[in-house]
Amino acid sequence: MVPLGLQTSNMVTFFSIAVLILSIIVHEVAHGYAADSLGDPTARLAGRLTLNPLPHIDLMGSIILPALLTFTSSPILFGWAKPVPYNPYNLQARRWGETLVALAGSATNLFLALIFGLLVRYSQTLGLDQTALSLAVTIAFVNLFLGLFNLIPFPPLDGFTALRSALPWHLSSHLTRLEHSVRVMGPVSLFLFLLIFSYLFAGPFFKLVLYIFNLLTGGA
Repeated sequence: MVPLGLQTSNMVTFFSIAVLILSIIVHEVAHGYAADSLGDPTARLAGRLTLNPLPHIDLMGSIILPALLTFTSSPILFGWAKPVPYNPYNLQARRWGETLVALAGSATNLFLALIFGLLVRYSQTLGLDQTALSLAVTIAFVNLFLGLFNLIPFPPLDGFTALRSALPWHLSSHLTRLEHSVRVMGPVSLFLFLLIFSYLFAGPFFKLVLYIFNLLTGGA
C-alpha cells in the first residue's frame, strides 16, 4: 500500500496519475527483486517481477480511488498497488534481510528522483524540449514524494517494517504488537493516519519534499 502523494494544480491530470501508478509499481517490483536476490523466490514464482502493470493493478486502489479523488479535487491523491509477496523466512541475510527488502522500494524511488531531477537541472544543456522537461519534473517529484513518504515509521509503511526488523528482538517485539493492533483495526487505522497526517504533518512534509526537489533540480 503506497500513498500517491499530494495533489498540486500541475499534477491533477491523467498523465500524472499514470506516472504515479507506474512509480508505485516500480516501488513494489524493487521489493520483489531485493527479496529474490536475498534468496526468496516468492515474488518471482508469482510472476510479480515485471513492470507490466496488469499483475500489480488493484482495481480499487490503483484506478477507482485515485480517479475519484482527482475528480472531487481532494487535497490528497491516495492509492496503492497489490503488494509484492515475499517470505522473510527464506531470506539468507536473517539479521538485515527484511530491512533491506523494506528499504528497496524507497531507495529505488529516491534513485529515480535523483536521475530525473538531474535531467531537469541540466535540461538546457541536454536540449530537452518542454514535453520531456515536464515528464522529468513529474517523475522526479512523484518518486521523491513516494520515497520519503514510505520511510515514515508507521505500519504498514516500509519505514516501520525496516525499523522493526532492524531493532533487537526485545525492542522489535513491541513494534510487532503495535503493527498487529494497527492491522486489526483495518481501514479505520489507515483513515486515522491519513487524517492526522493531512491536518498536522502534510504541510511541513510537503515543504521538505519541495526543498529537496529544488536542491536536485536547481529550483525548477
